[in-house]
Amino acid sequence: MKRTKMNALVLEVCASEALLGKFQNNNKALDEIQKCLEDYLATKRSAFPRFFFLSNDELLEILSQTRNAQAVQPHLRKCFDNMVKVEFSAEKDSQEILGMWSAEKEYVAFSASVWARGPVETWLTNIENMMRKTLFDITKNALATYPDPALNRDEWFFESCAMAILTGDQVEWTRGVTGAITEMMKGKNKKAMEEFLDFCQEQIASMVSLVRGDLNQLQRNAMGALIVVDVHGRDVCRRMIKARVNNLNDFDWTCQLRYYWEENEEDPDVFARQTNTRFRYGYEYLGNGPRLVITPLTDKCYMTLTGALHLCFGGSPQGPAGTGKTETTKDLAKALAIQCVVFNCSDGLDFKMMGRFFCGLAQGGAWACFDEFNRIDIEVLSVIAQQMLTI
Repeated sequence: MKRTKMNALVLEVCASEALLGKFQNNNKALDEIQKCLEDYLATKRSAFPRFFFLSNDELLEILSQTRNAQAVQPHLRKCFDNMVKVEFSAEKDSQEILGMWSAEKEYVAFSASVWARGPVETWLTNIENMMRKTLFDITKNALATYPDPALNRDEWFFESCAMAILTGDQVEWTRGVTGAITEMMKGKNKKAMEEFLDFCQEQIASMVSLVRGDLNQLQRNAMGALIVVDVHGRDVCRRMIKARVNNLNDFDWTCQLRYYWEENEEDPDVFARQTNTRFRYGYEYLGNGPRLVITPLTDKCYMTLTGALHLCFGGSPQGPAGTGKTETTKDLAKALAIQCVVFNCSDGLDFKMMGRFFCGLAQGGAWACFDEFNRIDIEVLSVIAQQMLTI
């Protein structure tokens, strides 16, 4: 570089034979280093599949600070749906992790503490497992403490994190509707569904009066999502009364997204059902965000996508810009508490990047929403088609 600066004539500088050889050797060495780096990062990604969704630069930044657990905090949001940071113990240089924070500043304490020791991919996996276990424990507890006269729910709403309360509310609504339809099937009470509709309206009225009171921002967010879900439940009841549903196998009931707490001896858990499909609840921490208003079209999209998932297929919502294709997909992922990675496709996308993305989806069990899929070059799309067929 010094010689070039002293004699800045391109022909004379580049005429030296040694220069070309040096560049060629350096390029070869750089390619080898790049390949070794890719192989090294691939081992880290296999150990913690959520790393597949990060770029090489982001992953290197995390791995370079592996001794300092606190320094990994800013990257948590890229690996988890709504975990912005984790809470470390107050002691100096402590590696004990006690809980997690969402973007809305909701704090959830872990069922047991996690230690940030050893390789970063190991303790991040432990955090992921503890997140699921904690949310399972909280949801189970929320269902166990559901108030018996179910109109006095004001205290219950704020005992647990918003996500567990929302799930508990939906499980109880399903239980209520199932009970009403069963009574009608047995001929005990022909107006059981209408009585349950009145009960739903009373519940919504009491929630609305609670919202008018003095609540903090977190409580207000939670109530907003609850009211959206409960209003949809009320509308479903109305539609079923109009359609004269009186059997648990009627399509007007089975086509709804329903939540059940299934008491298996070894493995009790929340399951979501729709038509003939059944999915285990995912317990991905979603924080305390709003939920989409569910329209009849949303229901149709949900039905199509859950049916496709049941058959191990993907879905392709189509429509004009701004009609909610991406948001509907994300909201269904929220309904099943599954991590959903939104990826904006561009013409600069190559098959290697997509291959890495598919590896992450297959190993981590997340969903992906590929926005603007039609922008990808046709040559790359043909390879992506092969990758999808393999999966």
